[in-house]
Amino acid sequence: MDEGRYLCSIRTMYRILEKNSEVKERRNQLSHPIDVKPELLATSPNQIWSWDITKLRGPQKWSYFYLYVTLDIFSRYVVGWMVATCELSLLAEWLIRETAAKQGIVRGQLTDHADRGSSMKSKPVALLLADLGISKTHSRPYTSDDNPYSEAQFNTLKYRPEFPSRFGSIQGGRSLCQTLFPWYNQEHHHTSISLLTPEALHYGKAEIIIKERQLVPSAAYTAHPERFVKKMPTPQPAPEAAWINIPKVIAADLSEGGSELSKLGMMRPPDALVVPSPCG
Repeated sequence: MDEGRYLCSIRTMYRILEKNSEVKERRNQLSHPIDVKPELLATSPNQIWSWDITKLRGPQKWSYFYLYVTLDIFSRYVVGWMVATCELSLLAEWLIRETAAKQGIVRGQLTDHADRGSSMKSKPVALLLADLGISKTHSRPYTSDDNPYSEAQFNTLKYRPEFPSRFGSIQGGRSLCQTLFPWYNQEHHHTSISLLTPEALHYGKAEIIIKERQLVPSAAYTAHPERFVKKMPTPQPAPEAAWINIPKVIAADLSEGGSELSKLGMMRPPDALVVPSPCG
């Protein structure tokens, strides 16, 4: 208009530019790869482990100890743990190596799943897993649902009545964990694994326990059948599978009464593996 000509409105000009792909960021843009959602299935123990590190508050503000826990997602059995004064990839490497040896892991048997913390993605851990023939997967960034078993296990542990708000020393943290993890593995009847203990499912005792459980309602039904309106109660069957991010097609099939792939609950921890901290 300063030149005495009228071409079009500003909005029309932007519409023409957009039509010709001229309305965009002019600087070079980084292209980020699409994060693939991990979809992992375990149908028996020692197929998929989930591991994570959580902070334990120390005696003073901003002081922490670090609890490393490796969990079998099928049985919810804690296969290894340690309490250290720092988060370090070499500590994680040590724990994985010792736990794999303790469980008799062979090449190609196991997938190790973790989030994207610095220790989890470190080069020493990646090289160790490759050396042991263990596959590795990682959660998507900022997606806690991709590592639900470890998160649930930490939640159960920290809500125990005896779990303190702060630990006076690293020895106190280790001492408490030496009590809590045997309880979790051997005594805790997990609702997501048919009220079995993680140890019973991990070491193949589930079927015997469920058969013995059936004797109790059978005797009650025989003595007083009038108490049961429809049929004799039966214990829940042992779980058949555990998923991290079950595919929608399979989830829909299960919801419609399809294949009895399992109750697919979220499970939890065996004998605790206590590791002295090289960090002091």
